[in-house]
Amino acid sequence: MNLKDLYINYFVSKGHKQIPSAPVVPENDPSVLFNTAGMQPLIPYLKGEVKHPYGTRLVDYQKCIRTNDLDSIGDATHHTFFEMLGNWSLGDYFKDESIDYSYEFLTSVLKIDPNRLAVTVFRGNEYVPRDQVSADAWKRHGIKEERIAYMGEDDNWWPNMELLGPCGSDTEIFYFRSDEEVPLVFNPEDDRWVEIWNNVFMEYNHNEDGTFTPLPSKNVDTGMGLERVVAILEGKNDNYESSVWIDVIKTIEEISNKSYKGNEESMRIIADHTRTAVFISADPAGIKPSNTDQGYILRRLIRRVIRHAKKLGIDTSSDFFTRIANVIMDQYEEYYSEIKENRSVVLEVLNNETVKFNRTLEKGLREFQKIVSNMSGNVISKDLAFKLYDTYGFPIELTVELAREAGLLVDTLGFKEKFKAHQSLSRQNSAHKFKGGLQSDGVIETRYHTATHLLNAALKDVINKDVHQKGSNITSERMRFDFSCDHKLSEEEKSKVEELVNKWISEDIPVTKTIMSKEDAIKSGAECMFIDRYPSVVSVYSIGDVSHELCGGPHVSSTGELGKFKIIKEEASSAGVRRIKAVLSNE
Repeated sequence: MNLKDLYINYFVSKGHKQIPSAPVVPENDPSVLFNTAGMQPLIPYLKGEVKHPYGTRLVDYQKCIRTNDLDSIGDATHHTFFEMLGNWSLGDYFKDESIDYSYEFLTSVLKIDPNRLAVTVFRGNEYVPRDQVSADAWKRHGIKEERIAYMGEDDNWWPNMELLGPCGSDTEIFYFRSDEEVPLVFNPEDDRWVEIWNNVFMEYNHNEDGTFTPLPSKNVDTGMGLERVVAILEGKNDNYESSVWIDVIKTIEEISNKSYKGNEESMRIIADHTRTAVFISADPAGIKPSNTDQGYILRRLIRRVIRHAKKLGIDTSSDFFTRIANVIMDQYEEYYSEIKENRSVVLEVLNNETVKFNRTLEKGLREFQKIVSNMSGNVISKDLAFKLYDTYGFPIELTVELAREAGLLVDTLGFKEKFKAHQSLSRQNSAHKFKGGLQSDGVIETRYHTATHLLNAALKDVINKDVHQKGSNITSERMRFDFSCDHKLSEEEKSKVEELVNKWISEDIPVTKTIMSKEDAIKSGAECMFIDRYPSVVSVYSIGDVSHELCGGPHVSSTGELGKFKIIKEEASSAGVRRIKAVLSNE
């Protein structure tokens, strides 16, 4: 039995209900491009806005994607896509029981040697006292004081001390991942100690006046990275040598006719990025490579695979991508239905982008020759080197190699400084997006959320009933709505859609919510974008006779609260999908 099944079975035996993994592309959540943690799809329930239909004890394995360190992938332990095993208590059990479950699962079910475990707990500060409850719980299980490190808010507080709203300390569990003797004293700065599990205790509310007061209903949110734990259980210090990756790496070895040893970085990047590209392409949101948002990440992943395939001497005009992707899809289709259903879509996305990028590389080589012919000195500047990287996908190593052949030098130091500034900006943008979390869904966002339902209904009325939502993104400033459509909307169609939405707003139609089984909701004709992501009991929001949709909320009580609706832009999103950007005003 694999780790996913062991984890689910254990927590089900403790009264938890398994919930399905949400898509990697979150619906109506502007705070992130992708689901980056198991808790994200559960935000409304963690905030206490609604009760979860499965109850107060939940367990799942969640597909996650993190891209803030995309360019550093290639080491032994990091991945862009990963599976997060999680269990939750929504106002049910708290610290003692959570720690009991974690310790029992690790030592009794997985048979991990307790002597190789250590933990961190929150040491307290001027606002919140030390988390002695967690420390005592660990000691009760035999974790010695020397193996407990008391850390500050940067390490053991979620989300951070600045953000308002639900928050709390966490306790992190570490495993000594080395063949050397286990130290008696735990040092969190020692890289041989690897974090394997994090238990977050949402205990306080951070108020606007700066105080932290206890929440009436306390939650537990835990997360364990599957890839890292599998490697530990199998005694591998390199995640890519574990059973999660062995078939993929073997396929890359066969295609390249090279050994993993000595080519680790390129093979890791090809394996990791192909898996992530497969899951993004298979997602129900229908993401295609582009120059914005999720499509931009997908394009970067695919192009980085191609660059490293070329580095290994792989013919990138061959079916190499198909062969690797099929191995990955064979591995995951049992657990994620979208992989099986969208296999042909995935292969089409990968192959189309490969053809495009091979052409781009050719253009880049021509650009390089142009640079060389126009040079007055013998050094390619940092700006030109970065242009080749950013515009044509040339890694600095390729530019240096080409320059050497032409008897030239490259300002690699300047390039690295420029590249670091680029990475720093990307991380800031990622951090800004992740900050949303529990803090989003304000009054404005709630209005926009309801407006997407009206827009969806208006498009069906004006264009045809077969129009369906393909994705949306909401901020406090605008809404973005993707929908299936085979043509650019005419000015008349856009005008009719606007008029219809505003007509419904002026009628101040009540918005009602009904809890029912998913089966009954489908029978009732309720619209739903991602039917697989919903549990067996769902919320159906109705706006009079205008709209009838499954949704997780939140919504206004009546359409009159929305204000005036105006379409700002209508454009292509991907093949067969159009995108509308619109705003609400108080005019």
